[in-house]
Amino acid sequence: MERASIETAIKLIIAEIHNKLSEAARIAKAAEACVQNGAIAEGVEVAMDIEQPIYEAGRLQDAASLLGRMKRDQN
Repeated sequence: MERASIETAIKLIIAEIHNKLSEAARIAKAAEACVQNGAIAEGVEVAMDIEQPIYEAGRLQDAASLLGRMKRDQN
């Protein structure tokens, strides 16, 4: 894979990690609002939706790390 292609891919991946974590933060904020208003069960249910974007962000981080190692190995 060319160096420029790796750098472009890493930039896109990092942007997507940011999107996924922002989504998780929005979900956490909604869950917090629920529990602050006394809707504990609803807050827990809402918070369960955090798992998928965090999982995806982790896998994207794995990909970015791999690409970073590939880029270093090209030097």
